[in-house]
Amino acid sequence: MMHLAEKVFAVKNDPDQLDVDQEVLERLRQIHPDTVLAKDDGKGPVAWVLLIPTSLDLMNQFLSGKISEKELFYLTQPGEKYEAIYLCSALVLDEYRRKGITKQLSLKAITEIRKKHPLKAAFVWTFSNEGGWVAENIAQSACLPLYKRGK
Repeated sequence: MMHLAEKVFAVKNDPDQLDVDQEVLERLRQIHPDTVLAKDDGKGPVAWVLLIPTSLDLMNQFLSGKISEKELFYLTQPGEKYEAIYLCSALVLDEYRRKGITKQLSLKAITEIRKKHPLKAAFVWTFSNEGGWVAENIAQSACLPLYKRGK
């Protein structure tokens, strides 16, 4: 999955993107245990989603280009009140695409995060048309307005 992430997002070539490694995964779980969810078919992971709950202020700074994705992540502190959810990334192996897995995992995460945090908005920085459509579908299903960062 990490190889697929590099292929899709090319994070090594973009210092503004969050480069997910074990340290980042641990910090995400400190922010909230449901920020990273995966689906396993019994042979290994076939899909995973990564979401970052954060403040509306940081969301607006990110959307306006004042801070990078990496800065959004590091400025979001565990234990804060989160009002927005960043639909950061989703990866699904080709043979499992278009089966609703990304939506299912994302809505599960949003539901769990909402138990303690009053989410008022979702936001995204898309790298594909498909990613934009999925984000819109997730936000609509979660009854959240969706805000997009331009490229």
